[in-house]
Amino acid sequence: MGSFLIKLIVNAVALWVTTLIVAGVRVDSYAPDTTAVVLTYLLISLIFGFVNGFIGGFVRIVAFPLYVLTLGLLSFIVNGLLLMLVAWISGLLGFGLVVESFWWGVLGAFVLGIISWLFGLLVRPLNNATS
Repeated sequence: MGSFLIKLIVNAVALWVTTLIVAGVRVDSYAPDTTAVVLTYLLISLIFGFVNGFIGGFVRIVAFPLYVLTLGLLSFIVNGLLLMLVAWISGLLGFGLVVESFWWGVLGAFVLGIISWLFGLLVRPLNNATS
C-alpha cells in the first residue's frame, strides 16, 4: 500500500511540474482552494495510472509489431493519446486535465514520462524501504 501511495504522489507531482513546463497542458480543479487542487492532481494521477495500466498495456501488446517496425517511435503517439484519454475521462467528471491538441498531448506525455522517471529515481530508496 505504501508503494502505491508513493507512486501516486510521484505521478501527481510529475503532472504538476509538467503543467508548469508544457503550455498546452493544464489542470482545472473542482474548487480554487489548495486542498482541492492537490486532490485534483491526485485523482488525475489515479486515473492516469488506471488508463496507463489497463488500456495502455493492452495497446502495447496489440501494437507490438508496429512498435518494432517504427523502432519505438509509436510509443510517443500512444502515450499522447493515453494522456488525451485521461483528459477526456477527467473532463467527464467535471474537473481535471485539459490538453489543448494532439501534439500538446504528445509533448505533455513525453515530459511527464521523463519527470516521472526522474522523480522515481529520487524516491526509489524510500520506495524500496516500504516494500
